[in-house]
This record gives sequence, C-alpha cells and structure tokens, in this order.
Amino acid sequence: MKTNILSNFKGDLAGGITAGIIALPLAIAFGVSSGLGATAGIYGSIIVGMLAAIFGGTPTQISGPTGPLTVVVASVIATHSSSPELIFPAIFLSGIFQIVLGIFKVGKLVNFIPYPVISGFMSGIGAIIILLQINPFLGLTFSGTPVEGLINAIKSLHSVDFQSIILGLIALVIVFFTPKKIGKIIPSPLIALIVGTIAAIALNFDVNTIGEIPRSLPTLILPKFHLDNIEIIIPIALTIAVLGSIDSLLTSLVADSMTKTKHESNKELIGQGIGNMAAALFGGLVSCGATMRTAVNIKSGGKTRLSGVIHSIFLIMIVAFFAPAAAKIPLAVLAGILIKVGVSIIDYKFIRLLKAAPRNDLLVMLLVFLITIFDDLILAVGVGVVLSSILFAANVARQTDIKLVGLSDITENYIDEDLINHTMIMHIDGTLFFGSASQIASRIDEVLDNKTIILDCSNIKSMDISAVFALEDLVLTLRGKKVRVIIIFNNREVAASTLKLGLRKLIDSNDIAFSCKEAIESIQN
Repeated sequence: MKTNILSNFKGDLAGGITAGIIALPLAIAFGVSSGLGATAGIYGSIIVGMLAAIFGGTPTQISGPTGPLTVVVASVIATHSSSPELIFPAIFLSGIFQIVLGIFKVGKLVNFIPYPVISGFMSGIGAIIILLQINPFLGLTFSGTPVEGLINAIKSLHSVDFQSIILGLIALVIVFFTPKKIGKIIPSPLIALIVGTIAAIALNFDVNTIGEIPRSLPTLILPKFHLDNIEIIIPIALTIAVLGSIDSLLTSLVADSMTKTKHESNKELIGQGIGNMAAALFGGLVSCGATMRTAVNIKSGGKTRLSGVIHSIFLIMIVAFFAPAAAKIPLAVLAGILIKVGVSIIDYKFIRLLKAAPRNDLLVMLLVFLITIFDDLILAVGVGVVLSSILFAANVARQTDIKLVGLSDITENYIDEDLINHTMIMHIDGTLFFGSASQIASRIDEVLDNKTIILDCSNIKSMDISAVFALEDLVLTLRGKKVRVIIIFNNREVAASTLKLGLRKLIDSNDIAFSCKEAIESIQN
C-alpha cells in the first residue's frame, strides 16, 4: 500500500501544494462569507481535506469549503442570529447522516439527478455567491439573505467605500484576465490576494480586513445538543448532508472523467462524513469535495490520497507561519475573488441552449434556479427532482398506446358472425405504469357493449403495481357487465408474475393466452 502511494510522490507533492495554494484564499473567503470567520474556513479545509482524502472513495479529490455549503451556513447564521451555536451541532450531525447514507449505499443515486436540476441549482448558487459579495465589494457591512443584501447595497449606494471598490476591482481584473500561462504557475486567486493586500498596505487604505487568525492548532469543542433546538438542528443537518453529498459526488464524477478511473461513491460519503464530524469538533466550516481544487490537483500531477494529505499539511504550515500576513487581507479583495467563483459556477452550457432546450427541461431549470435564490437550496433540488419525475412520467405515459380493434378487422374466417361483432381486442403497447394506467380506465366505456374483450398485453415493456390494479379494475368492471375477458401475455413468466399480484383471483387458465391466435381459439371453444 505504501509503495503505491509513494510511487507518485512528486506528482502528489506538486498537486497537493498547488491545490493548497488555491484553497487558501478560498477557505478564508468562504469562512468569512459564512459568518464563522476565516479561521473556520481554514480549519474546515485542513480537517475535512485530510480525513476525506484518507477515508474517502476518490483518491484525487480535494475537499474543503465550497460555495453551496457556505451559502447554507450563512443562511442559517442569518436566520438564527440569536443562536449561532446551532451550526456546529448541525455540522456534526450532518457528518453522521453522510456516513449513514454511505452505509446504506445511497451514493450512486446521484447519477439519477436530472441535468436541468443540477444546472438550475449550480447557476442559482453562482448567483447567490455574487449577490452575497456585493456589500463587502462596496465596503458595506451587512449580514442577511442574498436578496436582502442586494436591496441593502442599492439603498446604501451613498455610503460606499471607494477604497474597497478599488481593491475589489483590482482583484476582479486579476482573476478574470491573468494569462493562462501565468495562472498555471501561480493561481490567479493567490495573485489577487497578494497584490490586493500589498496595494491596501502600500496605499494606506482604511478598509475592512479579515482580522486576526489564531496561529495555534484548533481546540476541541464538543457540540451541545438541546431538546429545545433539535427540531431546528435536524433539518439544517439534513440539508448540509444532502447538499454536501451531492456536491462531493458530482466532483467525484469530474475526477473520474479526468483520470479515467472509477470512484467509490458510498465510501466517499463515509469519508466526507468522518471529516465533517471532526471539523465540527474543532470549529471548522462544513466542507465537501471541491471541483476546482480537485481539477487543479489532477492537472498538477496528483494521483493518490497523498495529494489531499499534502494539501492539508500545506495549509497547516500557512496557519503556523503566515497568519499575521493573512489577517491583513481586505474583505473587498476576497469579494472580488468570490465573484469570479460565482461567475464560473453558473452553467453557461445550458444557458447557451435555452432557445433550443425542451420546454420541460427549461421549466425545471428555471424553477430550481429561482427557488435556490429566493427560498431554500435543498427544497430547490427536491422540487426539481419531483417535477422532473412527474414530467418524465407524463411523457412516457403519452407514449403508451392503447388501440381498440374489432375482431372482424383481423379475421375473415370466423363462423359466428354475432361473436365477431361483439368481440374487441384492446392492444396495449409501451410502458404500463401509474402514469399511463388511467388510460385503461378511460377506455372502459368504449368496450362495454361487447361479449368478449381480449386484452393484448404482449407488447407491454414493463408494468408496475398501479398498472396491475388498473387491469384488475378493468376486469372487475367488465365481469360485472357479463363481459368475458381474455388476457394475452408475451410469455409464461410475465403471466405468472402478473397473476401473483391479484389477477389470479379473477382470471382462470382458460382466460389466458400467449398469442392472438390462442385467444381466438379460446373464444371459439
């Protein structure tokens, strides 16, 4: 095992340090933006970054504070400003939830989240990050929701600090326009951090800074759970756990595509859970797999878990030796860096296809986007998934074809003319499930005048319990009208499994056929 890890030591060293350089300004920025402070952001990067690398299921993944989770924490602190101590018990509990999700093998379900949901969610997160940075960019002090922040900035335009705006613009120019060749050597966020801080000091600007960063290692803080607050903590913890899990597993998919490997989803959730439980015990900000840092790690040569460990060790060195310098970083510079993060998160791939995108996908994307910004992040994902499922079911239901054909249309050699004229075949093609089962009931009135109905189910691709119950209701209704029912199945296994679900009590062996010819022969007999 050690040989495998050390076999790529140089690449992992380069990847870990480079990822750590990028993680530093982002950890500080996300920590400050969350309301917990720069220290919490750094501690979250160190603790979760190391433990998720060791215990997780994606060797190249770098974990740390991210935009979506930071937005959740900031929202919680803004909503429960009188009880900020709720956040660390919630983070600890979210880690437990993530471990439970991993144990119950929920990890692979991320593959079933529709793309419009992901697109709307990520674009909404990008918009939130941008909105949250408007006030610090303008040199204003404010804590609240993104929309409230925008309103406050508009109302306070007469009070903006032009020194902060200058520093923010410097950071924006650097992160947006640094040549790629230079960015590969020194990440643009780090350049912006250094240049912006030096400019503030050299010009003697009086602006808000991140403040003192403790140079000591984090101390143990046991989260306190109270029955009075448990109803508040559990929903917050579930939101963090689900959101962090989704974010981490999406990053794992990115890592897979870059390394041509396959991650272990459930193991990754367990690793993230262990990391977040530990982070909560030491005052660290909740973290998850970070896409940009993971991509940089891979591109810089990182291939094993060692790169994530080195990333954390690098941040420890920063805390130990460079904390005084980091304390002088202006908030406006961090705002400029985070605005670039927000802009990069927005899903331009989908936006470019808005005119050509299917109407249902566009509806889901816009709804998730708006709920993400104006209401609740996890609600947005839940509503998006449910709406996508309903629209998908409706689309599949429309593809289910039910045709009524008279027996006289398919046979000319029938002797009993009365029987021919009073027998009808109901052909059911496609997927018969809860979404399309109602179509059966809607056609009952069209066949009640017949003596025999042949239900041709041989072309049904799949059938759920709702469809079986719909068939059962159809048979009961027809039997009540003295109409004989014969069902055609495509094979005996399908017939047996369907009959077990309740039809066996209504259908005997003489009313089962495996071809239209058999059904007609059964009528003659």
